[in-house]
Amino acid sequence: MIKIYEIPGGIHPPENKQQSLQRGLGALPLPQQLIVPLNQHSGAPATPRVAVGDNVLKGQKIAAATGRVSATLHAPTSGTVTAISPQPVAHPSGMTTPCIIIASDGKEQWVDRQGTTDFASQSPKQLLTTIREAGIAGMGGAGFPTDIKLSASENGQTIDTLIINATECEPYITADHQLMLSYPQQIVTGIQILAHILGQPQRILIGIEDNKADAYDVLEPYLADTSIQLVEFPTKYPSGGEKQLIQILTGKELPNGRLPADIGIVCQNIGTAHAVYRAVVEGTPLISRITTVTGDACREPQNLEVLIGTPIEQVLAHCGYQSEGNQPVVMGGPMMGFALHDLTAPVVKTTNCLLAPSSTEMPPPQPAQPCIRCGMCSEACPAGLLPQQLLWYAQSRNHQRLQAHNLFDCIECGACAYVCPSHIPLVQHYRAAKSELRQAARDKIKSDRARERFEFNKLRKQQAEAEKAAKREARRLASEQAKAAIAEQGGGAAPKNAASDVVQAALQKVAAKQASPEQQRAKLERSVNSAENRLQRLESKLAAGDDTPLSDEQIAGYQAQIESARLKLSEAQQKLAEFEQTQGASQEQKVMAKVLASPKETLDKKVASLEKRLAGIEEKLANCDDDDLRQALENSANKFRSKLQDARQEIAQLGSEDQQPVSDPATITAAQQVVSRSAAKAPVTPQQQVERLQNRIAKAEQRLTSLTDPVQVDALNTSLANLKQKLADAKKALENTQP
Repeated sequence: MIKIYEIPGGIHPPENKQQSLQRGLGALPLPQQLIVPLNQHSGAPATPRVAVGDNVLKGQKIAAATGRVSATLHAPTSGTVTAISPQPVAHPSGMTTPCIIIASDGKEQWVDRQGTTDFASQSPKQLLTTIREAGIAGMGGAGFPTDIKLSASENGQTIDTLIINATECEPYITADHQLMLSYPQQIVTGIQILAHILGQPQRILIGIEDNKADAYDVLEPYLADTSIQLVEFPTKYPSGGEKQLIQILTGKELPNGRLPADIGIVCQNIGTAHAVYRAVVEGTPLISRITTVTGDACREPQNLEVLIGTPIEQVLAHCGYQSEGNQPVVMGGPMMGFALHDLTAPVVKTTNCLLAPSSTEMPPPQPAQPCIRCGMCSEACPAGLLPQQLLWYAQSRNHQRLQAHNLFDCIECGACAYVCPSHIPLVQHYRAAKSELRQAARDKIKSDRARERFEFNKLRKQQAEAEKAAKREARRLASEQAKAAIAEQGGGAAPKNAASDVVQAALQKVAAKQASPEQQRAKLERSVNSAENRLQRLESKLAAGDDTPLSDEQIAGYQAQIESARLKLSEAQQKLAEFEQTQGASQEQKVMAKVLASPKETLDKKVASLEKRLAGIEEKLANCDDDDLRQALENSANKFRSKLQDARQEIAQLGSEDQQPVSDPATITAAQQVVSRSAAKAPVTPQQQVERLQNRIAKAEQRLTSLTDPVQVDALNTSLANLKQKLADAKKALENTQP
């Protein structure tokens, strides 16, 4: 005999349960259209796995769970997906949410199903996967995904008690009552599956109120050979609350903010146990549920097996619902349910009751009066709260005091409002206050994250500024040290005034613009070629006069132009010859000067060159703002400083003999012989130029066949084009030299 514990508060409203139990469990004709909301459970909405126009089978997955707290959805019947769009759903706000709409084909053709009666051979993990894939969410009202509740053992929590909630304490609702009468064996098997998943808890209890005597009698024989205990206790609202049921059956009070699993208990609705049986043994996903349709506005109140997605108006019409002169239809019971704004909304997984009351049965709420501090609400509260104080704090939006008085322990059973003589809608105030607290918590999280981002960004900028300042200081110190070292070694440049700086800059600019010898030679060669071409064109035009008679004036003009072109060609050829002669002499002189220079002169030139290049780098450093480029310039400057220091050390170590130019006769003779041989080389003839270009083109084409890199191929093709152009020019020059 299980000991029963008393819970505080509670009320005894009229039950009104017999109306819907008179006709047994009924069925609804197949609707022509089913509306399946993507979010009909706690957590994230499911993601569609079908598209408009797809044909689906009954039980086929049409939306997958998104994230850990979510549930899969299945087609309630076979047919065609006609739309995926926002539709009105059952919600206190009357909002719309995305839904998958299926037009029934009337065939009820099932997808392949695979179930097993040997569930004991499967691991808890396998069974949890089956339950998750079946889309089972709590059937008691909250709609929390069942597999998450059952994962307590896998998460390392020890479960010693499994409680099956068959209380169904709210007036009018008899869906679970009818379920126990219709499917006792399936329910017991479902409980055994749950126990297997949880590692066979020490106690398995079914909590049932004593107003369900027939259901008790039906269930009891099926529990004879099991460890499941059926516990009956006095009827009282809200005994079916999870916390209240745990306290009634075990005497344990669930601490504030904790879950039942934290104290070794898992509580499941009896409808969930039946859904688990169907998923595991029959392979049937959650596509239907038993719903109580009752109230005086219905001529034939009854419990119906309803496909999820069935429009509520069709369910009500089946039970003879009359809307005129009656109160709005409520989803759920009279204590915790809410009025529906649109009866085209569909039945969902948590729809346990559709209450259609008449105005006499449930008159409109009376106007709220000021609180008289009678204290009846406190006596009725099953959670041991102080509803009166909570009301004051909710009205004054004192969030701190609301949390201090454990507002979130309120299960919104409505017992306080039921007994309130001032007809104050206490639960509505609590719901609004909870919503404000949740929003405040979300806002605080966002504010904290924004502040963290701001502080991090501020710290990052400070660090960046500090690093830049350190780099600038390091560069300044390095520059000062380098200047000091140059000054100490006596090699530093003399202070410059503004005028000398301008002259130096002008010289550098002119030097930069001065063409190299190769460029000068190319320019002169282009002048010769241009003059030759002009002369050739003029001679051609004059020769054309043999076919087309020219006037004397035209002939005289061509002859004058030809004479001028010949003169320009001669001048260009003379300039090119002088350049070649001057360049050759300059090269000879440079070679001899370099050979005969003393070691000190050589090192002095090296030092001067290094100083000039170092000065250029330091000038760029002074005007550089880019950190990477500055670092590269600094590295180059350090290298030149090192070379400069080495060269100066070599100069300091030179002796007196190193001050004199080279006087060794053998060295001078050898240098003169080399220069003479170079000068004696005959100039390249046009014929040789053509042959050299042809050889280079042949080698380039041969190399081109072995290349695979596109970049190299493009570069070589460009070079080939240039060589071929030069070859054409050389051939033309060769033709001009031939008589």
